[in-house]
Amino acid sequence: MSPAVALFLPSLAGGGAERVFVDLANQFSARGLATDLVLASAQGPYLAEVERQVRVIDLKAGRLIRALPKLVRYLRRERPAATLSGLDHANVVALLARDLSRVPSRCVISMRSVPSEVYSRAGSPRSRILLRFLRRTYRRADAIVANSQAVAADLERLLGPPLPPLHVVHNPIDLVRVDVRSREPLEHPWVASGAPPLVLAVGSLTPLKDFATLIRAFAILRRTHESRLVILGEGSERRRLEAECRAAGVADEVLMPGFASNPFSWMRRARVVVSASVTEGFPNATLQAMALGVPIVSTDAGGSPELLEGGRWGRLVPVGEPGPMAAAMAASLDAGPRADGRLRAAEFALDRIAARFLNILLPGETSA
Repeated sequence: MSPAVALFLPSLAGGGAERVFVDLANQFSARGLATDLVLASAQGPYLAEVERQVRVIDLKAGRLIRALPKLVRYLRRERPAATLSGLDHANVVALLARDLSRVPSRCVISMRSVPSEVYSRAGSPRSRILLRFLRRTYRRADAIVANSQAVAADLERLLGPPLPPLHVVHNPIDLVRVDVRSREPLEHPWVASGAPPLVLAVGSLTPLKDFATLIRAFAILRRTHESRLVILGEGSERRRLEAECRAAGVADEVLMPGFASNPFSWMRRARVVVSASVTEGFPNATLQAMALGVPIVSTDAGGSPELLEGGRWGRLVPVGEPGPMAAAMAASLDAGPRADGRLRAAEFALDRIAARFLNILLPGETSA
């Protein structure tokens, strides 16, 4: 039996898009749809979370560009009714593969970030080449899904008309899974009874997450508030951020333990969760913390103000300014109860968001 839906990604490395695609694949399968998760390379920490009913297709391609001929062969052999891809490189490969295969499979691509922000900040020849490919290939999609209004508006400006049907579907959250995993034991002295308040951030250690500004803000916060900072994630900026901690005099109060397969147990024990990003499509970590009722401080970047509804569900601060960020963190530590973010997070429940994706992937199907 041909799969109803194939989801294509480079791998299941620990990023936001990978988290979303695993959740969607599991949900599609739970609804009775034959679902393939097609990976250029079947590796990454989220691989263990794929349900048994989802068929994992390992193209064993290594580099993503080498996946193109193998994806063409997969499409010709399996002939899925629809393909959903995520991340820009994978979107380009998915569209090229569909065209080369000549299989009448509906091809939907998803945008997970604000493209002009990402590529202007990268500024490399490679990023400029990819941007040209985006402009040439994205119009060939049957539909485009943006995970926030900010992403959709930027894509419209970047590509210009004519565009395929453009839909805004926010990232989903598995509310039950987040709650259950947040209650798992966490053995660390920084979360023991009587420990100083914990400030938490989650994300890859890359320039776009701007944890350097967060560290500077935390150093300001420490002048008036005893506290500790944990940053969960891994990436190219580790050494720079460790040097930033030493320069700011907070090396002993900042912990960067790397990627955490269960960040939710940390979130439940945090007094405030901070997003310092210079750009965001739709921030998964912020949404997850909201689902646990944790106070939020976030830069007003990309889709973050959209999620927080202009500050209703958390404190918004300017990008790259440690002073306002420190003040917002202090206010969060000092304040009493605010609007309960769990109410907002419930709007993005996995079953609701999965149904919207299926209406785009398989329009007119009763299973959606």
